[in-house]
Amino acid sequence: MKKKKTNPKSRRPSRNEAEDAIRTLLLWAGEDPAREGLVDTPRRVAQAYEDWFSGYKEDPVQYLKRTFEEVEGYDEMIILRDIGFESHCEHHMAPIIGKAHVGYLPNDKVVGISKLARVVDAFARRFQVQEKMTAQIAHCIQDVLKPKGVGVIITAVHQCMTTRGVHKPGVSMVTSQMLGLFRKDARTRAEFLRIVHTEA
Repeated sequence: MKKKKTNPKSRRPSRNEAEDAIRTLLLWAGEDPAREGLVDTPRRVAQAYEDWFSGYKEDPVQYLKRTFEEVEGYDEMIILRDIGFESHCEHHMAPIIGKAHVGYLPNDKVVGISKLARVVDAFARRFQVQEKMTAQIAHCIQDVLKPKGVGVIITAVHQCMTTRGVHKPGVSMVTSQMLGLFRKDARTRAEFLRIVHTEA
């Protein structure tokens, strides 16, 4: 008889279960969870997880719902550079630290710039793969704002390869997603890249 598949979201473990799991990991690593320096670690780690993975409780689409049309006909590129973020690799649960650059060509409406940063954070604060995160941000902006084009570039350091495995510190990964005119029009794409890489 086939084993019935369960939906991992059907039952969220309790806080106590999460802390017990952390104690198990400490034991597996060779530590004593009862010693003074570690006795509060399960609680602290659980609290940290609530912060690191708060993106699962957020809907990035909602951040883009409130727009503004009174912009005196402004229709040039809008870019928010150097959006710092922290994420975690879904393969090793190791930190990913980086910056995102987000740009779009408005189509009669714009969004508050802080909302672009919130969209980045909403996707970053989940277990991630950088390529997927880059596409998620771009498609979210494209789907909600319906601009003429969107460009997203992410540069990040992955501690799953700098602190383990191949141990290559100083290496960063760059991904990009271009939609609409950012993909179709070479001049638009070149302007976006020039602004992103120009020193402030």
